[in-house]
Amino acid sequence: MTKPQIARVWRGRTTPDVADEYEAYNYEVGIKPLIEKALAVQTFREDRQNETEFVTISYWESLESMSRFTGGDPSSIHHLERDKDFLIELPTSVQILKIRHSHGI
Repeated sequence: MTKPQIARVWRGRTTPDVADEYEAYNYEVGIKPLIEKALAVQTFREDRQNETEFVTISYWESLESMSRFTGGDPSSIHHLERDKDFLIELPTSVQILKIRHSHGI
């Protein structure tokens, strides 16, 4: 198995009243296609009083493999069609991290 060298971190926030609906939508439309391309994918959710934050971390063997998925710039955002209906604000960037040490993934 190829070991991930790069982690791509995306964050988005919704209001609590649409969080469950967004989570289901995001999984079907955004996460499933990502699972087919990335080495691994993790999704996280933090429910707060006035907002819910979602974090998706995808793991890649290289910047080049990530670029093939994004169709160019690996740091570019690919908003889902309904993101503007759910998210408090549309994210403008993702975080790309080089993996230095990894245990268990």
